[in-house]
Amino acid sequence: MITKLTHTCVYVLNQDDAYDFYVNKLGFKVIMDMPMSPGARWLTVSPKEQEGIEINLFPLVEGIMFDAETLKTMKDLVQKGTFGAAVFECTDIYATYEELKSKGVIFKKPPTEEFYGIEALFQDNSGNWFSLGQKK
Repeated sequence: MITKLTHTCVYVLNQDDAYDFYVNKLGFKVIMDMPMSPGARWLTVSPKEQEGIEINLFPLVEGIMFDAETLKTMKDLVQKGTFGAAVFECTDIYATYEELKSKGVIFKKPPTEEFYGIEALFQDNSGNWFSLGQKK
């Protein structure tokens, strides 16, 4: 029986740029950063206050996972912002929104009252979008 999720994947166009975004802009901690194959490494991050989950910043490179045709399709889809990757929570969405905006994070939607709480939408530097929420 499955007991928990420990890792999830976010496809990124460039791991160095993704490292900068997730660590320096979002404030995540690096869990693991190890060479994996030419042009790629095993790079996982997590929100500083959360234990037990690792977000693998998975590079879109040709190799075992992606042939040249699939790679082009995947890169196009990520850059177009077609992947909604996750929902993050915070305790003060307005302060978090202002802090992230001041660091250059691009928001698709400012904090907005919804039936489930307050939500904002932002994109990483590859094009993936995320929900940032605060529960009611």
